[in-house]
Amino acid sequence: MTMQVLQNKQQISMARKELENKGASSLESDLSARLRKYKLVRGVVLGDLVKSWDVLATLEFIEKNINKNEPIIDFGSYASEIIVALHKVGYTNLTGADLNPDLKRMPYQGKIKYEITNFLKTRFVDNSFKAITSISVIEHGFDAVALLSEVSRLLQPGGYFIASFDYWQQKIDTTGIKFFGMDWNIFSEQEIVNFVDQAKAYGLSPVGEMSYQGADTPIECGGKQYTFGWLVLKKNV
Repeated sequence: MTMQVLQNKQQISMARKELENKGASSLESDLSARLRKYKLVRGVVLGDLVKSWDVLATLEFIEKNINKNEPIIDFGSYASEIIVALHKVGYTNLTGADLNPDLKRMPYQGKIKYEITNFLKTRFVDNSFKAITSISVIEHGFDAVALLSEVSRLLQPGGYFIASFDYWQQKIDTTGIKFFGMDWNIFSEQEIVNFVDQAKAYGLSPVGEMSYQGADTPIECGGKQYTFGWLVLKKNV
């Protein structure tokens, strides 16, 4: 499925168990969290329980469609669990991109290439990657033209853009709410339809069924209740 929607909290807990079964989970244990509290453990806190569903969906899609040695980049990679999960299951050509200078504190330095850069305007050459991942990133400071242009430039023909984002079918007003100093957008069904249509001009198309319906609003943040959407676009060959 090319577009799907998180339906309930049970899917989140089930996804986390599957990530643990795969050896791909990076959530801290209670003991590790206590040690961190007393500064006995250092480093970046990875992952977020509520993002288990979209991390798993992304990981499973890549495992089915991308070879272990093909190049993958993660947009918004600081504290991102997906880039580490891919490393844990055996992917060897990984890059993380983020503006946060603490990106250099992420784990597996030397095995994962970390690049401090604006992922909407990177220094990578054209056709550099077989897949681009982006977990709960594009809703912050959303710029469709800049995003689609850079995704299209960086992807190899036949490559995939795999993104999750805050979502609800009807529009939820987030005017005046900012995260990371950027405007926050909860995408509506119509906005995603428009985005997918706009992507066609950049040689990017959905490759499967598009399901826009959500049954519940299991996510709460910024005084809003919503869910997550998950989307795959493929660069035309």
